[in-house]
Amino acid sequence: MEQTALITGASKRIGKEIAKHLAAAGWHVFIHYNTSGKAAEAFVSELSKKYPGQRFEAIQADLSQINEVVSLIPNSVSAFGKFNLLVNNASVFDKGYLQETSTELFDSQINVNLKAPFFLMRDFANYCINGNIINFVDTRVTENKSNFAAYSLSKKGLWDVTQMAALEFAPDVRVNAIAPGVTLPPEDEDETYLENLAKNIPMKRPGGLDPILKSIDYILENNYLTGQLLFADGGENLGINR
Repeated sequence: MEQTALITGASKRIGKEIAKHLAAAGWHVFIHYNTSGKAAEAFVSELSKKYPGQRFEAIQADLSQINEVVSLIPNSVSAFGKFNLLVNNASVFDKGYLQETSTELFDSQINVNLKAPFFLMRDFANYCINGNIINFVDTRVTENKSNFAAYSLSKKGLWDVTQMAALEFAPDVRVNAIAPGVTLPPEDEDETYLENLAKNIPMKRPGGLDPILKSIDYILENNYLTGQLLFADGGENLGINR
């Protein structure tokens, strides 16, 4: 089988950079998006021109809607054939302590960050049969701060189900996770924002995209690796050394 990946949330930011990285390595890539249709189509056109021998497709689905989640992989396989890498990159990240978390906030974080990847993993194993799954979690899985309570819970759950799936799907499907660190500033901030955040982590500097892309390469190249979490975070998961 040719190397083909489906990346959720791949029309912008980290997902887009992962897609570029895999395309440069010869992969065909399915670019999933929700509302960024124009950006996704433009990105597909850009990749198709740069790599004319490879296939790129834009695939829309709202990951907060379970009916769209459970049709995403079956429809993709039916239209384009099986693929051998699923990257669960898309997520929502909204603040809220336990005491101020509404049911709507809770559901939004759990549905996109945990429920959608859960069923995409299920369908990948059932429809694609062989390959790799890479889930994006968060350094927050190592701590219990509650300022992003529902978000943190969703990522803790995703790390747990990564391990469950690695055990169940082996040896046909390897399942691993990556926890990024100080990577990209929010869309309304600049590099100064990242530099200030990085003052509180052991490596004292933003990591950028390179540690994430190298972590993906390591997972794909090490065919004995499954059920593992790579902290590409400059030691942030270790806590603050005062």
